[in-house]
Amino acid sequence: MRKMFICGNWKMNTTAAEAVRLLDGLKPAAAAAPAVEVGACPPFVYLAGASAALKGSAIALGAQNMYFEASGAFTGEISASMLTDVGCKYVILGHSERRHVFGEGDELINKKVRAAFAAGLIPILCVGELLEERESGNTEAVVKRHVTEGLRGLAASDAARIVIAYEPVWAIGTGKTATPEQANDVHVFIRGLLAELYDVETASAIRIQYGGSVKPDNTFDLMSLPEVDGALVGGASLKVDSFSQIIKEAARACS
Repeated sequence: MRKMFICGNWKMNTTAAEAVRLLDGLKPAAAAAPAVEVGACPPFVYLAGASAALKGSAIALGAQNMYFEASGAFTGEISASMLTDVGCKYVILGHSERRHVFGEGDELINKKVRAAFAAGLIPILCVGELLEERESGNTEAVVKRHVTEGLRGLAASDAARIVIAYEPVWAIGTGKTATPEQANDVHVFIRGLLAELYDVETASAIRIQYGGSVKPDNTFDLMSLPEVDGALVGGASLKVDSFSQIIKEAARACS
């Protein structure tokens, strides 16, 4: 049985004090929703403070990116072992902003995915199409490439633990959200693709989140879909009230 996973991606936001206040404010909602796993991914510089603030809580800590090398002369980069050292369980990889703003390609993302598993981290692998790719009928081709190349070289035992976040790029930060039908269609496609790449048992174990303008008022409908196993939440994760409500709506969808 896949456990619902609601994770906040804070992107380049908050101060150190704001980060701790936000996490403290989220603890009651996370504790009240045992059927839902809750995670938060603050900026790198606040991870240590966030880890301390989350000690003993029901919220898992994640990072927003990492490099695939273990150490060395890579100015400005963060390694997987650095993330585990400060208590991270998850790391977001292949987010659309990394792909389309910073030019990260599938080969680089795959190296990061494999390095994350080698260090004991669980990757949240982001996949999804641009607006022009959807409008030209290429959604499945793009998503297939992202998934296939992102998982290349992974054994089924590792693949079963990964989290895949389907984020249609046209819905991220735009206020537009894929309809439940659009989201479910792509999630069904991803699940079938995973069964082809591995087997039905492995595919059935992998959690597939939806991301893209997730808000309290659309969470229940999205999380009620049979192939949607949670959400990767951007802007709405930066406020205690909205993210707490998203957690509550996800728990309601599980009941």
